Amino acid sequence: MSNMLQVSLVESKARERAQILLDEGSMVEMLGPFDGFESPHLEAQNIVPQSDDGMVIAKGTVAGKSTLVISIEGNFQGGGIGEVSGAKFAGALERALEDCENGHLIYPIIIYDTGGVRLQEANYGLLSIAEISSAIVAIKKHVPVIGIIPGKIGSFGGMSLTAGLCSALIMTREGRLGMNGPEVVEQEAGVKELNSKNKQFIWRMIGGTGRFESALIDKVVEDDLQNYIKAIESIWTENKYAERTLQYTEFLSMLDEISVKEKIEPLEAQNHLKNRAQYQATKKHEQSSQQESRGHIWFEKLTDNAPSISPTPSVLVADKEQDGKKVRYIAVVPNDESKFYRARNGEFGLEEAWTVAKYVREAIEEDADLDEKRVIVPIVDVPGQAFGYHEELFGIYLACAASVEAYAAARQNGHPLVTLIVGKAISGAFLSHGMQSNRILSFDDEAIQVHVMSKKSAALVTMRSVEELDEFAKTVPSMAYDVQSFYSLGAIHELLQDIDADQPSDEQVNKVKSSIEAATTDILQSKEDSLRVRLTSEKAVENGRKASIAVRDAIRSQWK
Repeated sequence: MSNMLQVSLVESKARERAQILLDEGSMVEMLGPFDGFESPHLEAQNIVPQSDDGMVIAKGTVAGKSTLVISIEGNFQGGGIGEVSGAKFAGALERALEDCENGHLIYPIIIYDTGGVRLQEANYGLLSIAEISSAIVAIKKHVPVIGIIPGKIGSFGGMSLTAGLCSALIMTREGRLGMNGPEVVEQEAGVKELNSKNKQFIWRMIGGTGRFESALIDKVVEDDLQNYIKAIESIWTENKYAERTLQYTEFLSMLDEISVKEKIEPLEAQNHLKNRAQYQATKKHEQSSQQESRGHIWFEKLTDNAPSISPTPSVLVADKEQDGKKVRYIAVVPNDESKFYRARNGEFGLEEAWTVAKYVREAIEEDADLDEKRVIVPIVDVPGQAFGYHEELFGIYLACAASVEAYAAARQNGHPLVTLIVGKAISGAFLSHGMQSNRILSFDDEAIQVHVMSKKSAALVTMRSVEELDEFAKTVPSMAYDVQSFYSLGAIHELLQDIDADQPSDEQVNKVKSSIEAATTDILQSKEDSLRVRLTSEKAVENGRKASIAVRDAIRSQWK
């Protein structure tokens, strides 16, 4: 007699989810609770750490196929990604990638229950999500990566970008998928923009059924183990993937034609999204009134005032010969006349993300047969992603994932990527535009901020005051906003001194160009196309990424 009892993933915890998904008796957990890898950053903030840091990594089989399951515990710190949990996630994928490269295929399944970065560890989460994203992009060349979003929390923040990178996504009706949580959108933009208390409406916007009807995910299932297994087997058997992150032409054409003067209802948005391939590219090169910004200033200085080839006014793109090498500069700048009013001040919005993805992808295609690939320089001055109703409705998480994947693919295909931080480098905007580079350069400037969220919203999410957050940042550098603190974590290749970021002299511009050239040479000599340099730099080894390194070493020792 068959067992008719429902086996729920929604109601299970992370370890139980991994255990019931894997074939009976096949699960082998790595860095479990008895290995004692806790976050070293929480006790100083009066938070009790968890012995597995809310991240379960297990190998086994699903339907007899070698599988790596990564399951996030939403009941611990909202499933937020910190240094240890992020290193477990990224380190496991990196080992799986090595196996795949050596001909031993292992199929990753990621079970999401996360609000994104753990704000109490802030920039550690930011670094980890960049490394997770890079590993997903690399491993997809060998095997599909399947994401499951059962319910409870869903997948938000930077982790929604990693979900967008998955080869296929499975959700339940209870699951939610979006970049900015409804409460954060309301905090940043006001209740008129989005009422986070209207739960029914929120689920129509970003719930599993709505995302499926918008052709943004692959399957929506009822919450029962057998339904998940059938969906996984079907995805593996069909072996055909939507590759939504490559659909920049369809998305840009659709965004160009729709009107957002009035709020678009979820059902209307679903119709636009599922028929996006029918829209025709019409955008012409536009002029707009632009605020002065550091991104704009440095784009003009580094390209010698070259005209932008991008028709999107808020994304400047130009190629320039420099030191015998072709360099593509990309900057995101304010556009006072953007139809998406939440993206008028330099925010990374729908149009910006898809446009960046387009021009990075085109560089990859154009240089595919060349021995020497052009250098790509993201110029970073981004106050964050766009917090808005239409942004969430039309899947800003996927747009940003497309930008992340384009940059990661460029690096992995031999393009040297050198990020130059000239202003703010905040949250998902920085993840999408700058964090996938081989080397990061930054001005040593008080106006530069690197972080995952505005202080006001961080205080809301952590239930602390802004003053408390500032106090904790004194002892937990990853929580601080200043560039010196970020530099101490080991990710910045060079901190450029004595540069007037707003009115640079010719000598200072030449100094920056020389640093870009030197970073490019360093990349080419290293022959390294991953982000591993961030774990081997002097600052990282000394103290900045000690836990990240230790976790990866432990995973390697336990990997069988």
